[in-house]
Amino acid sequence: MRDGLELVADAYEGTEQKPRPALVALSPYGKELQALALTTPPQRRPSPMWDGCIEAGDIARIVNEDYVHVIGDLRGSGGSGGEHIGNYNAGGVSLGQDAYDFIEWVAAQPWCDGNVGMVGISYFGSMQVLAAAERPPSLKAVFVSGGHYDFYETTYHGGIMWFMPRAAREGRGGDSGWAFTDGVKSRMIEEFSPEELKAKVDERLADPDVAGWPNLVHVLNYPKNHEAWFDIVMNQFDGEWYEERNPNELAGQIDIPVWLQLDQGRGWTLDSTIEVFDRVQGPKKLTIGSYPPMQSRPFVEEHDKMFRWYDYWLKGIDNGIMDEPAVDVFVEGSREVVTAEQWPPKPVEHRPLYLRPRHTLSTEPELMGTEFAHPDGFYQAPLTVTDDVQILSWSTPVFEEPVEMIGTGAAHVFVEIDQPDTNFILRLWDYAPTGMRQLITTGYLKASHRELDEARTSEGDPRHPHTRSVPVEPGTIEEYVIRLYPFAATFMPGHRLTAELSNAEPLADEHNSLLPPDAFHLPVGRPVTHKIYRDAEHPSRLVLPFTTQ
Repeated sequence: MRDGLELVADAYEGTEQKPRPALVALSPYGKELQALALTTPPQRRPSPMWDGCIEAGDIARIVNEDYVHVIGDLRGSGGSGGEHIGNYNAGGVSLGQDAYDFIEWVAAQPWCDGNVGMVGISYFGSMQVLAAAERPPSLKAVFVSGGHYDFYETTYHGGIMWFMPRAAREGRGGDSGWAFTDGVKSRMIEEFSPEELKAKVDERLADPDVAGWPNLVHVLNYPKNHEAWFDIVMNQFDGEWYEERNPNELAGQIDIPVWLQLDQGRGWTLDSTIEVFDRVQGPKKLTIGSYPPMQSRPFVEEHDKMFRWYDYWLKGIDNGIMDEPAVDVFVEGSREVVTAEQWPPKPVEHRPLYLRPRHTLSTEPELMGTEFAHPDGFYQAPLTVTDDVQILSWSTPVFEEPVEMIGTGAAHVFVEIDQPDTNFILRLWDYAPTGMRQLITTGYLKASHRELDEARTSEGDPRHPHTRSVPVEPGTIEEYVIRLYPFAATFMPGHRLTAELSNAEPLADEHNSLLPPDAFHLPVGRPVTHKIYRDAEHPSRLVLPFTTQ
């Protein structure tokens, strides 16, 4: 690197000694782990052999397609030198800067012809965006599958802590985790005095949700065993810590060709992927694939598209790929692929479906007042004392003709709670006549994070700043606007749409069984009674993106 530090890497190439284009993969997960792609058949969830960190791509196929596959360990991880401190930052050096130096080193090697692309999903995908934003001259294009970008949204969904980042860092629930070294350090420990840090830790432990979860109590008391996860737990609000080197914010600096791909079912990641797509300045494509949400490990999907992309941009093969539409979206239900030049791929009109008595959804609002249209409700005890998750649901009548929806949505719910805070977890399902169901999209909101960013909010597209907590006054009725992550679905004749609302997640269901065990959100640590009002004065409703052609 430009400061003299050395990073380690493995390079895989064909037997014929000649310069080739190179595909670079960079992460803190360890290059030796990625080498298992040569010996481990791809695993899908719920296989216990699925390891979420084997994400650098299909080494054998990359070599067979006549590319060099270069897999490197980031600063402060694996066999590389230096320190890794904080978010996308390593000892004061941005990971994008290191990626720039790494790519230019690769391009200068005798086995590389000077044309470089990148490969890999999730963290490897984030590194592609960070690298492209630095504009290294030899990086000619990127193909990003399953990337994570907005780091706050990756870690806190609607202000509710998600445990999956713990798995990626510590190695839990089907992940090997970071290839930790002594160089991985906590930004919080580096920046604050012991006295200041203790005060901040005590403040976090005062949150009953945190205090009721054993792992978080442990992390906060022993941070040097969990440096990266400790920093996330300590930063529950969006702001400077997350904005530093935020790939979403840097995407506007990218002017090389970018293809972004993601499957449905991981809405928070899809939201961020679409934002990056809208911001990049060069030639670009967006592919939104089908459910379910978890790709194989070792990662092998999407290589056909990737090689067509790189054959065009790195090898100069005119395969017609740039004559094809920029956006292609798989629509669940109809199982059609819709193409266009933008997202959403069709004109959309946001229309309401109102919560009505007898757990129904209707296009018509409620006319009666609260005294007649009594609220629905549920009491949720903490999961420390029960495994029973209370769920309210409302359903449409069966659809008589196909109804297509593509885009983001919102849920406006008027709720009274008897505590200063709770979670709202809303899930939309497509129920078939057989009783089988498929998750369509989700929405999350911590009640104390209900403030809206009015400048960025529009109908069916709410935005929350998540920069502070505003406790709820118990006994008051508040309107909560929950963002529903982007989706594409057609509800076929005989099917119905069902909305489920809870403040915790079921421990196992059709969707959760496809995810690693740590794909779970921090539950509420106190008992809460919820009353959901849906009368003439409190028009609780979904606002959904109906296509108009």
